[in-house]
Amino acid sequence: MQAVMLKEEIDVPNNVSVEIRGFLVKIKGPKGEIARDFSFAKEIEIKLDGNKILLETTFANRRKKAVFYTIVSHIKNMITGVTKGYRYYLKIIYTHFPMSVKVSGNEVQITNLIGEKNIRRAPILPGVKVTVKGEDIIVEGIDLEAVAQTAANIEQAAKITGFDKRVFSDGIFIYKKEVIE
Repeated sequence: MQAVMLKEEIDVPNNVSVEIRGFLVKIKGPKGEIARDFSFAKEIEIKLDGNKILLETTFANRRKKAVFYTIVSHIKNMITGVTKGYRYYLKIIYTHFPMSVKVSGNEVQITNLIGEKNIRRAPILPGVKVTVKGEDIIVEGIDLEAVAQTAANIEQAAKITGFDKRVFSDGIFIYKKEVIE
């Protein structure tokens, strides 16, 4: 078996600055700054060469290859996040009881879901902005994972069980994801 060496170059745009200290990668752009620790991947080397981020590893088996390309994707998502940002759209759907959704501090509060008296709460992660406009909820931010997790938290908080889904289609559902242009 020969030694499989993986190399990947990620181009850094002019308006983005990258700082790499060991396994900590900090990327700063016009929209903000994201820092991420990749210390779980000790066998992968991350270097900065001018306006390129270089990733290298040797003796790549299946697992190491998967981790390698996961880190490449994370860094590309970080660059996209600090230059453009991410936005998720959720739709509020109710058939029987009018549901009300509001943002209060660092959580989304859902009231009167299928006539329930209790308030359902979904946490908003730091660095994420949530706005409610009529039947739509817009979740925006620069960190893709935080935006996606916040949208998932809202969707999960409004999930109903024990009802026929063909009759009770109530809930909050993600219907669109995009990179802000």
